[in-house]
Formats: sequence, structure tokens, C-alpha cells
Amino acid sequence: MTFLDRMANTSAEVILSLSIMLFAGFLVTRITKKLRLPNVTGYILAGVLIGPYVLHLIPDSMISGMEFVTDIALAYIAFGVGKYFRISELRKSGRRVILITLFEALFAAAAVTLTMIFVFRLSVPFSLLLGAIGSATAPASTIMTIRQYRAKGELVNTILQVVALDDAVALIAFSICAAVAEEMASGGTQMNWGVFLIPLALNAAVLALGAGCGVLLRWIITDRRSREHRLVLINAVIFALTGVCTLLDVSPLLACMLMGMVYVNLITDRQLFKQVNHFTPPIMLLFFVLSGMRLEVPMLLTAGVIGVCYFVVRIVGKYAGAYLGAWVTRSPDVIRKYLGLALIPQAGVSIGLAALGQRLLPADLGAMLSTIILSSGILYEMVGPACAKGALALSHSIRPESAPHEERQKKQKPGGKKKG
Repeated sequence: MTFLDRMANTSAEVILSLSIMLFAGFLVTRITKKLRLPNVTGYILAGVLIGPYVLHLIPDSMISGMEFVTDIALAYIAFGVGKYFRISELRKSGRRVILITLFEALFAAAAVTLTMIFVFRLSVPFSLLLGAIGSATAPASTIMTIRQYRAKGELVNTILQVVALDDAVALIAFSICAAVAEEMASGGTQMNWGVFLIPLALNAAVLALGAGCGVLLRWIITDRRSREHRLVLINAVIFALTGVCTLLDVSPLLACMLMGMVYVNLITDRQLFKQVNHFTPPIMLLFFVLSGMRLEVPMLLTAGVIGVCYFVVRIVGKYAGAYLGAWVTRSPDVIRKYLGLALIPQAGVSIGLAALGQRLLPADLGAMLSTIILSSGILYEMVGPACAKGALALSHSIRPESAPHEERQKKQKPGGKKKG
């Protein structure tokens, strides 16, 4: 039992839990910055530190009750990604990005599926579902790393477009594999088309709603609005769209991304995206700290060799697929060599798909599927930001004056006090 568990005042318990998470995230980044690691890695390590398996500072009831933070954080991330999908730019590189995304996602899925079937002799339904989930990439930590180091360039533009499309491929692949798994579970005598069509129909509905919200933003957010009211309205729309997606048990990623895409193609002003970016840092910190607190440490042992193999094989599949896709589309060498390193993180959508897959499998296989995704997801989020930073640095996408460490040195005057 934690100190906060002894409180009779629930409101105080919630407020103090949020305060501890914010302080912990900030303090651990003081250490990770010394090691030249991205902030995201520090946030996740902070979550592990204050979580139930180390210091246990946050009550379990608080951890389980903060699921909404994940949906909201992913919604803001997806909305921000939408601004990179201008129609004029897609006409230039759309075909290339789509092909690279298909290669990196499907190569990872195939590598995981074949390994589970032929190496570990696991059932085909389990292997198909795990492979489909393995195709997903979590954009949050990669995008946060790009923002932190203010990286720019062709590689950055490609990364942002690929991670945005990646989840669409994963959702479609999972729907198909789920239908096949259900058919095999029934002995192949009948196909439950509902498993395949209902998720597609729900995703189509929220995509249409997302596009409609993008048009709505064009009309309600005008130059006549004050800065404060513009921020109020965009938050209200993002919350409403995320709430509807959550109600329908659909990821808000695609809908919010389409909302941002529609809005940026209807208006040339990008100030709204900058305002949202200034509003979201505490939300993103809470999201990653929460991910760290949810790491089930005993699960790392339970997953065993299969979990470790999944962790490695998916990385290899992502890198090989990205490299081959870039080669087929005749992309520059910088994209061929370093794109795969930025596609390692996995959380968010994959965790939601794991919950759906668990329902389709027998109890023991369902538990194993969930264990592998939940435990490896946090490890990916810890390794992924460092790899993303490495890709940006090796590709020279990070300018020296953009790195936080050098930026502080540049601003520091001779004989002056160093800013904290």
C-alpha cells in the first residue's frame, strides 16, 4: 500500500499522483540528458522507477484509471502528423511513401509470423495475429524525439509520413488476419465476415468524422478568434473526436490524423499546430511516464525466449523492409540506411490490437500474446528513442545549433550563469 492509498480524499490522491509523475519525469531527464538520451527515454524510466515494481509511489487504482491519457496523447500526436500531408507534397512523394510503408510493415509482419510458425511451432492463428500486431509502429516517441532536436530534412519528412500511414496498414492487416484466425478456429467451415467488416466499417465511419472535424475547424477557427479561444476550440474538437473513437473502441490515430490533414489543406496558416505543440508537453510526459508504470516486470520473464525473439525479429523485419522499400522506390541513400532505425517503437495501437487478439485465441495463447506485446512494447519505447536519435544524427538531420545541449551553450554568455 502506498502513502497515497491511505488518503481518504480521492481528489487529493489524483492531484498528488499527477504531481509525482510530472516531477519524476522532469528529474530523470536531468540524468538522461547527461547521457545524451532523448527525453522520452527518461520519461519511461521515470515511470518504471515510481511504478509498482520499484518505489510504488502511485496507487494501482490511479494507474488503471488513467487510460484516457493514452487516447488523448495519441490524438494530439496524430493531429500534429496530419500537417505533413499536404496534397501538393503527396503528389510528389505519395507513391514512394506508400510503397515504403507497405514494405516495412509487411516485412515485419511476415518475419514475425514465419518465425513463430517454423521456429517455435506455434499455431497459425497466434502467429498471424502476432505478426499483424508487429507491423504497427508507435509514432509518439519518434515524433517527440524529432521535436526535441528540431530535426529537419528529407529523412524527417519521410519518417513522419511513414509512421502516419503505418497504423492504417496495421489495422487492415490485423482485420484480415483476425478473419482468417476465426475461420481456422471454426475448422474452416464458415467465415465470420463480421470480424473483418465491422472494424473496417467503424474505421471508415470515424475517418469520415475526422474529415468532417477538419472542415469544422476551418470554419470555427478564424483570425477573428483570440489565441485563447482558438486553443479552447481545437482542444474541444480533439477531445470530442477522441471520445467518439473511444466509445466505438477504435483508435483515434487515423481520425485525428485525417482531421489535421484536411485542415492543413484548407488553410495555409500553421499557427494552430504551433499552439497545440506548446500546450501538449505535460500530456506527453504523463503518457510516457504512465507507459513506464505499466511495465509488468514479471512478464519479461514469462515471455521468455519467444518474447526476446519477437523483439529482435520485428526490428530486423522493420529495418530490412524499410531498406528494400527505399531501394525499390530509388530513394536517397540516407533514407535507405537510417529510416528503419526510426521505426522501432511500438505501443498504443499495438496494445489495443493485442487486447482484441486475446479474445480470439484460447486462454493460454491469448495471455502469451498480451504478455509479449505489453512487455516488449515498453522495451521498444525505451530503445526506440535512442535509435531514432541515432538515425537523425547519422543522417545529419540534427543541426548543431538545434541540439538542446549545444543550444544552451550557445545562449550562455561568457561569465554568465548557466540556465537550468
